Amino acid sequence: MAKILIGKHEGTIYPEGDGFTGAISLGFGPDGRRRRLKRKGKTKAEVKDKLVQAVKDLETGIKSTDNYTVRDAVEDWLSKGLKGRDESTIATLRILASKHVIPLIGKAKIKELRADDVDAWLDGLTHKLSTRSLQTVHSILKRALRQAQARDMVLRNVAELVTTPKGKTGRPSKALTLAQAKALLSAAESSSLHAYVLLSLMTGIRTEEARALRWDHVVAWVEKAGAWRPVTEAGFDHERFAIYVWRADRVGGDTKTRKSRRTLELPQQAIDALRQHHARQAAQRLKAGEAWQDHGLTFCTTVGTPLDAHNVRRSFRAITKKAGLGKEWTPRELRHSFVSIMSDNGVPLETIADLVGHAGTRVTEQVYRHQLKPVITEGAGTIDTIFGDSKKNQRKKSTAGRDSQMSARSRRRIQIPGKSA
Repeated sequence: MAKILIGKHEGTIYPEGDGFTGAISLGFGPDGRRRRLKRKGKTKAEVKDKLVQAVKDLETGIKSTDNYTVRDAVEDWLSKGLKGRDESTIATLRILASKHVIPLIGKAKIKELRADDVDAWLDGLTHKLSTRSLQTVHSILKRALRQAQARDMVLRNVAELVTTPKGKTGRPSKALTLAQAKALLSAAESSSLHAYVLLSLMTGIRTEEARALRWDHVVAWVEKAGAWRPVTEAGFDHERFAIYVWRADRVGGDTKTRKSRRTLELPQQAIDALRQHHARQAAQRLKAGEAWQDHGLTFCTTVGTPLDAHNVRRSFRAITKKAGLGKEWTPRELRHSFVSIMSDNGVPLETIADLVGHAGTRVTEQVYRHQLKPVITEGAGTIDTIFGDSKKNQRKKSTAGRDSQMSARSRRRIQIPGKSA
């Protein structure tokens, strides 16, 4: 038996089994029992090295075992570090972790993990994942190690010392041409998603904003009252309608940003589609009877429950296929199409940014633009002109005197009584 001294701790190394065991005394615990730290190895030198590292960990407050792995850290984070997160977000993170983190780097012991290991892991994913997905899986590891740090399981977070590489080029968002948009609307007429598609294309609202739209946020201008009233109260026997885009199918139920909260006057075709959709939904409600769940949603399932984003995408792709456009389209590209079609027909970039709820023109120009023409034209009826609604155009001419008293901006963004943006 050999005595050793590691820092201020006395210990011994002695033969045991096929190798050696080392033990250092840590004094006595609250229960009066002696506290000893043990490590095993094939040689005395190996045991001593393990004891030295154990003492270092002890002095720095690290308390993880030698067998605590990246997999353990990630699984701990998934179970404890996602409180309050949206269920869909948690599901996505679990899928990415189980597919790209745990199988590839999960066996590494957390104490032995180095920045080079993280670099090699990420580099191996650059041809499989997009840059955004790489950022997400890297973030999973960083946050798992950060939680491990907070619980004294590891001294430093080596994942934060590594820069996320660029991934493979993703499919760029597309925009429908006017001819494609008209073909899409024609194909959507027989679909339960018709009003959803038409409203998204003709107002540029986000898909999560469309899914969260309520009937009490679809409003009509009541001439006698001189005010906007929900269609649930005023009905559809009016000429002018708007939607309050103040909610979204996001965590907390709010729009993406405060600037995104806006009010948009509707083009005639959107009004007609919503009127027909409202009547069909009333019939569905009667048919569902007690099974109907009243959430007040404009777009919902046949029993009133919120639409699932995946089901909307699947139904939308069936429409694009029917229109002869193929299946490589997503509902969010209706918003891109709105920006391009409006721009192609001379609507200024500043106006488009205002309509789609961007704080400025940079995002509109860099992300959503597919063609922009800086020609100044005016009016919320541009969509009606583009899609050839002569009935609405005639009515606009007959009310030109009244409408001329309203600024162009107020016609695009109608304030909700008692609220401010």
